[in-house]
Amino acid sequence: MAKKNKPLPELNWLLPRVKISRVLSLVSFLALIALLLVWNLFFADLHGARPWVIISIELIALLIIAPGMLLGSPRTHAWAAFIVNLYFIKGVLASIDPSRTWLGILEIILSVSLFFSALYYTRWSFQLIRVRNAQTDAVRPPLSAQ
Repeated sequence: MAKKNKPLPELNWLLPRVKISRVLSLVSFLALIALLLVWNLFFADLHGARPWVIISIELIALLIIAPGMLLGSPRTHAWAAFIVNLYFIKGVLASIDPSRTWLGILEIILSVSLFFSALYYTRWSFQLIRVRNAQTDAVRPPLSAQ
């Protein structure tokens, strides 16, 4: 028994959702990077460690996916939804420490925001691609007519 395809949403329903989720994911992504930079440069007690080493370790995962996030790749947004879970865990652990509670809470908020916005951007982008492909296939004449 073949699985039936679900009907796709209309183009005018998808376009604003793709734009909003992309903006939210970019804002959350850049805010998370800024939070980690500001915290490690100005507030963190690094116990003699070099700040650039700590910053590079914390930001390496985000910097790897940065080009795809900035270009709007749905696959990179899907990977961001996986990677941001590390920062969620770090935020939960930081929120337990009384001296880093506000850092942890901000990191949790930004990571959850990035997770959901990147996930929805991925879903709606792929649906938008399928809708646009279906529209161009409907306009294209069949091969037998040529």
